[in-house]
Amino acid sequence: MDYLDELESKSIYIIREAYERFKRIAMLWSVGKDSTTLLYLCRKAFYGEIPFPVLHIDTTFKFKEMYEFRDRLAKEWNLNLIVARNEEALKQGMNPSKGKLACCTALKTEALKQAIKKYGFKALLLGIRRDEHGIRAKERYFSPRDASFRWNYKEQPAELWDQFNTQADGETHIRVHPMLHWTELNIWEYIKREQIPVNPMYFAKNGKRYRSLGCMPCTKPIESNASTIDEIIEELKHTKEAERAGRAQDKEQAYMMQKLRSLGYM
Repeated sequence: MDYLDELESKSIYIIREAYERFKRIAMLWSVGKDSTTLLYLCRKAFYGEIPFPVLHIDTTFKFKEMYEFRDRLAKEWNLNLIVARNEEALKQGMNPSKGKLACCTALKTEALKQAIKKYGFKALLLGIRRDEHGIRAKERYFSPRDASFRWNYKEQPAELWDQFNTQADGETHIRVHPMLHWTELNIWEYIKREQIPVNPMYFAKNGKRYRSLGCMPCTKPIESNASTIDEIIEELKHTKEAERAGRAQDKEQAYMMQKLRSLGYM
């Protein structure tokens, strides 16, 4: 096996382990490159069909290209897609101008809490990577959340020799991260090899492209001429710019991101 085969094999093992342990499970799909790659891995793990729901937390502030990509792929891949929104917060006018912490908490974290309570999910699959943000490097493959969705990043369970803690006691749930060991470069190399569909916003137009996708008011393109997957791969081999450099800085600062994740943010 080459290195991409090894990455894939470990991720598929974790996906299957999670499904075996937690029947009430869903996958969180942000519609970005990482979560779409995880979606592809889930399909591959179960021979072309995903035997659990795919959950999209919709803030209503995403790019129209993201919604178009989501709906097209959901139809093509026959997904059991659940779209969840915090309707009450939206009715009250919550939006990014209220502050990134308040907005993300209301429209992402609270919307997720509502969806988990409504559908009774005991585990969630997420496509996060350790190299994406320093706070995410503290995660485990199987990471418990308490009854209030809080993440105790100071007391994470040990994971040695691929022995995972899959216990979810009481009202807690487990966040499962099958792609922690991947890098951004790995993602694009795998997308190229497997011909995984991705949002066209990742490819440069007029000297700019999106390297990370989020809500419109909080996401900016980067300077780039990489208009193909090969060019993106080559760019990543030489860039020193952080992957999430185009995301709102007050959210992406280490303290802010740690605060959000400790409250249940994805």
